[in-house]
Amino acid sequence: MGVTLRELVKTANQWLMPKPIQDYCPNGLQVEGRERVRKLVTGVTASQALLDAAIAAGADAILVHHGYFWKNEPAQVVGLKKKRLQTLLKHDVSLLAYHLPLDLHDELGNNVRLGQHLEFNIKEPPAGTETGLLRVGELSQPMTPQELAAHIGRCLGRMPQHIEGGPDRIQTIAWCTGAAQGYIDQALELGVDAYLSGEISEPTVHTAREGGIHYFAAGHHATERYGVQALGQRLAETFGLEHQFIDIDNPV
Repeated sequence: MGVTLRELVKTANQWLMPKPIQDYCPNGLQVEGRERVRKLVTGVTASQALLDAAIAAGADAILVHHGYFWKNEPAQVVGLKKKRLQTLLKHDVSLLAYHLPLDLHDELGNNVRLGQHLEFNIKEPPAGTETGLLRVGELSQPMTPQELAAHIGRCLGRMPQHIEGGPDRIQTIAWCTGAAQGYIDQALELGVDAYLSGEISEPTVHTAREGGIHYFAAGHHATERYGVQALGQRLAETFGLEHQFIDIDNPV
């Protein structure tokens, strides 16, 4: 049972990156561990808490959305970075990370999987629009803003922050996981009733109010839990691995 680390990484890379993707960090294998993988643990961010929980669970490899070695971060291996890398190397556990490739993927990606989890009917964006990471969809039936906020809260296990700005009933929605509040301008161009992302910033409030759109900030962590689980499960099914998703609570 299990698979070589080389084959695991090669397969994930082929699925998520058939073409090179410019990103803020290296995607794929970030830290090399033991040669064979039998148990794969997935999580959102490669925090110390996730590393410790994964090692306690018997992981051979850890797969995350937010890994290490971000552009413009200090290169020195000191402090928290030293402790995290030391933990992986001491226990011979690999770390794989996929950032934008996991956001973008049409089947396993964070944005598609969040839309499915929230039971949105995912649509193709109108012809001639450049949406990039943004996804567009409709609710199965119109909801009041309060009803949609409650629905999001039930699905994600936390209530979103809601900025009032749009119509009394919501039918169309655009969304993008994580720190994507800036894409609200694209949502406005699409003419949807509401926009959802993970984080919110001060200017987003004014844009929503003045632009006539509802805005829901549902949490960076909360919105990005689903792509990495889908990828981990697909790899587990392909190679006969044991797979466990470990959710380290994060209120942001």
